[in-house]
Amino acid sequence: MERSCLAIILAAGDSTRMKSSMSKVLHPIAGRPMIAHVMDAIAKTGISAAALVVGRNADEVSAAASIGGIAIESYLQKERLGTGHAVLAAREAIARGYDDIIVAYGDVPLLTDAPLRAARQGLADGNDIVVIGFHTDHPNAYGRLLVKDGELIAIREAKDATDAELAIKWCNSGLMAINGRKALEFLDRIGNNNAKGEYYLTDLVEIARSLGGRAVAVDAPEVEMTGCNNRAELAFIERLWQERRRHELMLSGVTMVAPETVFLAYDTVIGQDALIEPNVVFGPGALIEGGAVIHGFSHIEGARVSAGATVGPFARLRPGTDLASGAKVGNFCEVKNGKIGEGAKVNHLTYIGDATIGAGSNIGAGTITCNYDGVNKHETHVGTNAFVGSNSSLVAPIRIGDGAYIASGSVITEDVPADALAFGRARQEIKPERAKAIRERALAIKAAKKGGH
Repeated sequence: MERSCLAIILAAGDSTRMKSSMSKVLHPIAGRPMIAHVMDAIAKTGISAAALVVGRNADEVSAAASIGGIAIESYLQKERLGTGHAVLAAREAIARGYDDIIVAYGDVPLLTDAPLRAARQGLADGNDIVVIGFHTDHPNAYGRLLVKDGELIAIREAKDATDAELAIKWCNSGLMAINGRKALEFLDRIGNNNAKGEYYLTDLVEIARSLGGRAVAVDAPEVEMTGCNNRAELAFIERLWQERRRHELMLSGVTMVAPETVFLAYDTVIGQDALIEPNVVFGPGALIEGGAVIHGFSHIEGARVSAGATVGPFARLRPGTDLASGAKVGNFCEVKNGKIGEGAKVNHLTYIGDATIGAGSNIGAGTITCNYDGVNKHETHVGTNAFVGSNSSLVAPIRIGDGAYIASGSVITEDVPADALAFGRARQEIKPERAKAIRERALAIKAAKKGGH
């Protein structure tokens, strides 16, 4: 749309029912603050200006809402006097004059851009107020949308509704679009002559109509309007988000053996023909290319897994990890800031940190890169087609040349040239009968202790 638009996001609630030391809208869904999900939906509509109405944790909330692409101004709501009062906290922004005003809430992280686009289209069609509603089989305490001849006549709160009105299943989500050129005229007419003495945004429907304007409602999926007030609802929304995203990925060509056990982050990318086994967790920043295989009980965050690479089971990839095509990181391995070259293998019980493993190299079981000296991190470079034997320690900074061979059980502290064999362990010695003597002495000590009791 070419029409100018301001989004006003209400995020000043105290979130008392969350029983939390931080603002409700900062609690994460899929590894991202709730309000960032809302801002993402707003950004996808093409809206570039937003007024954020904040209360507690104002600076943190503003930072979480700053996802890029939207110019955000924050306005502090010092008193909680209802939704109409909250919107007017952004009076300065409204007064600049926009074609459209969108009012949304910071605690509806399942929101997509579609209902917002529909609401804006309603304004473009000549309506002054467009309320976003949803149909539900359990309307309970939601306000009901009263519609006649295609127009929205009023929003009736459940406690004020007649039996006939209570039977209506089209409910108010709280989100709405307002004619920006008339917004302040409408908002300034909201009164507080009600039991709570608060200013309700829902009054705009009747106010606009009384001034000769027109109000309508547009429908949205109930799930997108799901708000969050406590930890139980937070978990419920997380489940809904995960189900929706898993479904999208599977329809795009990703195989999930047990999708209900796979947990995704907001930015997880998985390519076509990738296979995800049960009980896999993706943190932020995971990119899984097509054809990759992620075995069960693996945890991947901030990592790239290329086509044909294999991870797990029981593997952990931490930020900065990059697996090239055909690479393998096997069971009970951890990689942090490590680049595993094409066809390279890190198969068992191994830690690779701040390291580069060349193409075709094999890292034996129990190998560790000793990358931290207690103060600084250091790098390990293993060349192509090298072989590092089991139970080896590579003390960084160090370089292992192409084709080099590290004997099992070695502690390597110096660079190893290409095609060289390196030992870093004491020579084996055998003491005949010594084990028997040690065992007999230990048994005698144990018997003496029992006799003393």
